[in-house]
Amino acid sequence: MKSGGFNRLAREGYHLGDGTHPARFGPMSPGSTVAQCANCGTKNRVPWSTTGSPRCANCKSPLPWIAEAGDDTFADVVTASATPVLVDIWAPWCGPCRMVSPALEHLAHELAGRVKLVKVNADESPALSGRFGVQAIPTLMLISGDTVLSRRTGAAPEAQLRTWLEEVLGSGTTKG
Repeated sequence: MKSGGFNRLAREGYHLGDGTHPARFGPMSPGSTVAQCANCGTKNRVPWSTTGSPRCANCKSPLPWIAEAGDDTFADVVTASATPVLVDIWAPWCGPCRMVSPALEHLAHELAGRVKLVKVNADESPALSGRFGVQAIPTLMLISGDTVLSRRTGAAPEAQLRTWLEEVLGSGTTKG
């Protein structure tokens, strides 16, 4: 990025999910995404790993939380999260994985503040695939802390995935 790029980001409405200004913190780390607030349109940098749940710096509305993790970052991004995490174990060559990905991202936007979506590339994270006994992809798991609350394998329509998530999230077994 060119010199002064972070000031440009701030002028264009980018803020950190904790309400601070990006120019004060230097380059955006590779462990973050930019999420646009559905309520006010402000662009916010959302770290993959942080305490609490991300909120818009401008209007304080919950932001969708979509991240990536691998063998070396799973504990920080998933296990340490106070928000229940929907883990999508996928591979770039997998057709059903590519079909279900937009539905998962849409659900992460719909359920902003209630669930965090974390994508794990099975080819790049063999230890996680082994840890969770992944034998087919996509494998979806809803995790709270170290506990797998629910798991399903294979692609499904968005409506079925929404029902599954709502049932598990509404069961009261998640930590909030």
